[in-house]
Amino acid sequence: MTTAEERIVPTDLRNEMSRSYLEYAMSVIVGRALPDARDGLKPVHRRILYAMHELGLTHDRPFRKCARVVGEVLGKYHPHGDTAVYDALVRMAQGFSMRSPLIEGHGNFGSVDNDPPAAMRYTECRLQSLSTTALLQDIDSETVDFADNFDGSQQEPVVLPARIPQLLLNGSSGIAVGMATNIPPHNLGELVDGLVALIHNPELTDTQLMEYIPGPDFPTGAQILGSSGIRDAYTGGRGSITMRGVANIETLERQGAPDREAIIVTELPYQTNKAALIEKIADLVNDKKIDGISDIRDESDRDGMRIVIELKRDAYPRVVLNNLYKQTPIQNNFGANMLALVDGEPQLLSLKNSLQVFLDFRIETITRRTQYELRKAEERDHLLQGLLIALANLDAIIRLIRHSPDSATAKTELIEGYNLSEPQADAILQMQLRRLTALEAEKIEQEHQALQEKIADLNDILARRERILQIIEAELGELQERYATPRRTEILRDEGDLDDTDLIANEQALILLTEQGYVKRMPVNTFEAQNRATRGKSGTKMKEDDGIEHFLTCCDHDNVLFFSDRGVVYSLKAYQIPTGSRTSRGVPIVQLLPIPRDEKITSIVPVTEFTDDEYLIMLTKGGNIKKTSLSAFSNIRANGLIAISLSEGDQLRWVRRAREDDSIIIGSRMGMAIHFKTDRDQLRPLGRATRGVKSMNLRKGDELIGMDILPSSVISQLDNLPDDSDLDEEAIEGEENEETTTSEGPWMLVVTTGGYGKRVPVSQFRLQNRAGKGTIATKFKSHLDSDTVAALLVVTEEDELMMVTTRGIIIRQAASAITPQSRTATGIRVQRLDKEDAIAAVALVPPAAEGVEDEEDV
Repeated sequence: MTTAEERIVPTDLRNEMSRSYLEYAMSVIVGRALPDARDGLKPVHRRILYAMHELGLTHDRPFRKCARVVGEVLGKYHPHGDTAVYDALVRMAQGFSMRSPLIEGHGNFGSVDNDPPAAMRYTECRLQSLSTTALLQDIDSETVDFADNFDGSQQEPVVLPARIPQLLLNGSSGIAVGMATNIPPHNLGELVDGLVALIHNPELTDTQLMEYIPGPDFPTGAQILGSSGIRDAYTGGRGSITMRGVANIETLERQGAPDREAIIVTELPYQTNKAALIEKIADLVNDKKIDGISDIRDESDRDGMRIVIELKRDAYPRVVLNNLYKQTPIQNNFGANMLALVDGEPQLLSLKNSLQVFLDFRIETITRRTQYELRKAEERDHLLQGLLIALANLDAIIRLIRHSPDSATAKTELIEGYNLSEPQADAILQMQLRRLTALEAEKIEQEHQALQEKIADLNDILARRERILQIIEAELGELQERYATPRRTEILRDEGDLDDTDLIANEQALILLTEQGYVKRMPVNTFEAQNRATRGKSGTKMKEDDGIEHFLTCCDHDNVLFFSDRGVVYSLKAYQIPTGSRTSRGVPIVQLLPIPRDEKITSIVPVTEFTDDEYLIMLTKGGNIKKTSLSAFSNIRANGLIAISLSEGDQLRWVRRAREDDSIIIGSRMGMAIHFKTDRDQLRPLGRATRGVKSMNLRKGDELIGMDILPSSVISQLDNLPDDSDLDEEAIEGEENEETTTSEGPWMLVVTTGGYGKRVPVSQFRLQNRAGKGTIATKFKSHLDSDTVAALLVVTEEDELMMVTTRGIIIRQAASAITPQSRTATGIRVQRLDKEDAIAAVALVPPAAEGVEDEEDV
């Protein structure tokens, strides 16, 4: 007998601590914190689902108390606290935590406000149809291994025979020892598409798989900014994915009080606590870290989420929203860490690796299921063959059984006399008398034939890998058809993601801005070309006191510069302006740009590329003009950039692009025009913070109406014309009134507010010195007392025009449809107008962008 001293084994403390801690760490990693890459489940989740399956809690059976399920799991499989088991069960039933919940809950299972669920004695649960079909089906067909439970009294599955990549479908999160996992949820339909593509082409890369699985699909919806973080996670296993809630700026109409603008939040990033978010915003407002918020209300109900952030009267909605994005969890990052157990070891997985591990597991599962079905079919067919032998020798076998002293003797004689196996002899002895009828005998023969065909088919499946892949694809297709739902999370273009622009078709676009500040973008092909003098069709919906203020055409990739009357310039990409239909008002421009309420956009210029050899020509209401290099506006801050200094009372009204050798034609409302070069002699380049020089000497009561640029390629033919800058006003008014003229282009298009227009050869506008009185550009119809010039543009025969009226009626027609006339003619009708309507603006349709015709190049 050994003594106590002899049983003590001296051990080095350092070695013992190291060994014990490693054992503990591995038990946490393998047995608690990390999911298995095959079925995507941690042990506690797997045990809960299996226990519910054993209890028969399928989707078509009544609910059972959660306390019953928790007790089953604790008593048989999971020797831990009941809180851990119940929390895991609750999470699998929460629609805001799981993209495709695995358990159907009945009762209070918590909320996005982080409200705790009711106690498990009150709540009830059962399995979702998806869990039964996609995770637990075939578990009794020897598809997976079983192991002893904690005390050896029960068997539990090591892994569930999953038919879907649950690891990616619902994601997973867990903290182990020295490592952690955080896998985002995905869309079932997209995962199936990616798996099918990988089955057909095993050489697909992670980036190519992103064509089928573009990114995570969070159960709470919201938005993902850019794809760079997604690409990092899918290719390297780790990445930071920027999530942003869905927030819109709306005007709240209040009875008996002025309307107020408010930010309405309808979706939040994944795992964001709504109640904590509202409290955070309130604290920031109280600490004066965010200005402009007057009230916060949670108006969420069973129909959806709605957080109303009411703004003060003088607040800038876009600025407030940007501050909320920066300082609150309305914009948050999801740190993806694709860590899971592969063959019992933690591995960092890429998108392709995670799908490939699942496919390999699915191939193994179907192989084992097929082997099980083959074995069962062969065993059954073996018995049927014995019954067929008995039916063929029926009289002799009946005689043998009747004369045998006992069943053991009969069994032995059957085996020896008819070369049968023990199971066959037992089956014959147990065969009922009714099976001896001719009909039953025929059924046995038919079953034998069917089993022979099934055995041959099962052997073929086991012999050919492509058959197994076809079965996987077919089962995936059934699951997709039955359980796939539309994507909830929208993946947006990010300014820092350079590849996003390449994914946008660079199509021709029409941009409208109304007097009350509503802006929208429409495809140019919305409006087909029409004949001259037609009424056109509606281009936008407006209030009665609203009208079209600005109107231009560009391409979706262009930078659009917005110039205000105060001389400040703002910038947006054309595609960032929301698209609207012909009958929509558009969105308030204050939602897109931080424009003060007392500031107004007066000119819009599209820019494809900021170069040093091109300039912006700026003309003010008071007649000052200046030229500034276009490259000076390449980096415009979010809150704008000063473009020109203005005298008191003056306003910036028109901005155009020009080159050094071009010339400029400026028109007045009373039909006068001046033409001079934009070279250094007439207009030297100036910096942004300058006022410019005088452009035109106007007659009393006249005002500037616009300007356009004449390319240098046609200026040379005008150089030899006499300069009429010194002509007096009487001489100008007495010029000959020619009705028609013929000339080669380009032309000066003059359109009046009354709907009349003409093309005048630019050669009739002699070059002058800046600050002259100009020449007559048009005369007006005698029956239109209030007619004035609406637009003055340089056009060619090939150009197409788009004209818009103050009521939003748009017509598209070829410039060649407008008759050429002299400067002193009154023009022809170009658009029929309703009473009290008038031409507001005219713009050229831009040339088609490269690659638009070939969609595969976009």
